[in-house]
Amino acid sequence: MLMKKLKSCAFWFILVSFIVNGMVVVTLLEAAEPAQAVPGTQPDDPLGMSLPREIFAVAGVETNIYFDNVVLTLNAANYAFDVTCPKGKQQAERWTWTPTEADVGDVPFQLEVRDDQNRVVSRGNTTVKVSATKSDKNKPLSLLLVGDSLTHASVYSRHLLDLAGKPGQRALTLIGSHGVEPTLGLNRHEGYGGWTAQRFATHFAETARQGDYSKRGSPFLYKQADGTVKLDFQHYCQDVNEGRFPDVMTIFLGPNDIFSYRDETIAGGIEEMLGHYDKLIEMVKAASPATRIGVMLPVPPAASQDAFGSNYASGQTRWQYKRNQHALVLAMTKRYGSRQSESVHLIPTHVNLDTVHNYPAETVSPNAHAELKVVRQNNGVHPAATGYRQIGDTVFAWLASLGTAEAP
Repeated sequence: MLMKKLKSCAFWFILVSFIVNGMVVVTLLEAAEPAQAVPGTQPDDPLGMSLPREIFAVAGVETNIYFDNVVLTLNAANYAFDVTCPKGKQQAERWTWTPTEADVGDVPFQLEVRDDQNRVVSRGNTTVKVSATKSDKNKPLSLLLVGDSLTHASVYSRHLLDLAGKPGQRALTLIGSHGVEPTLGLNRHEGYGGWTAQRFATHFAETARQGDYSKRGSPFLYKQADGTVKLDFQHYCQDVNEGRFPDVMTIFLGPNDIFSYRDETIAGGIEEMLGHYDKLIEMVKAASPATRIGVMLPVPPAASQDAFGSNYASGQTRWQYKRNQHALVLAMTKRYGSRQSESVHLIPTHVNLDTVHNYPAETVSPNAHAELKVVRQNNGVHPAATGYRQIGDTVFAWLASLGTAEAP
């Protein structure tokens, strides 16, 4: 009878070991209750490498691949990262390169991750596609940015306008009905703090562009003559852009959609989110097949749990959110990564963001009695202005990759 109990329950095995041997066997308990794998990871890649198929770069603008951003591990310092690339340089936390006009073209890149026995446990390959800085000014580009608070902040959008405003750059016009300036100016978009893909796809209100943005309905939902409500991109463009469709539209959603999930529920949550995301893509393609859609992959959180403690007390951990974000990157890559023929493209926003130095931080006492001061991050999912500019660099490089000869 005792043996049946031991075989049927790993916990009882450990409890009996404790009684017989007089010691706690913690490692056996952990082995008996393994953590659920992140959806999308492969058995032969425990770190779930999320290095995208293409990295976009543009002459004169720094390009980075931050190692911790493309793997899932509690501590990246436990691994050795090994870059093989004829360009750039490998540093402790990143590979970095600022290409020149002479570098325009494709550059191969490989990243291997090794454990303490020097065994390769994860490997990824990509192509760094370098575009020229100068382009035909006679072919301006119109861009619609759709997103949550990261777009609402209006910093990466401002950076895009600044980059495009330099001599020789392709003219860029942002379209949209929202912004943070008192009077809606050139820096406009459809970015709203706290919003989700579901809200953009399903939440209707008669006053879609008036009053408190947190109470508005989706700017893309319109009541039809028969009283039904549907996503109507043509009607939206008539309202905000004199009937003209944008050349390019980017969608930057995810943090609010997946924030509260656990390992046991994240797969279903992602599938539900992407169902709404698909509706937004289908809305655009049905009305304007020529509009190119950029799927901006969600960025990783701040590097420290301090940031999550500052924002959410004990309500969420940085590790759980990082697991959710990484799972979403893998799922979006699988869903949208091979749809260039449909003018749907991945923008690897998650790769080029410094989560250590480019998130907000404050100088505080480490405890009530300490006389010294320490720096602690204090925002878990919203970068500092410097981080937003890195996001803008990534989008700008992708826009440059679209070229002028093939411009919409």
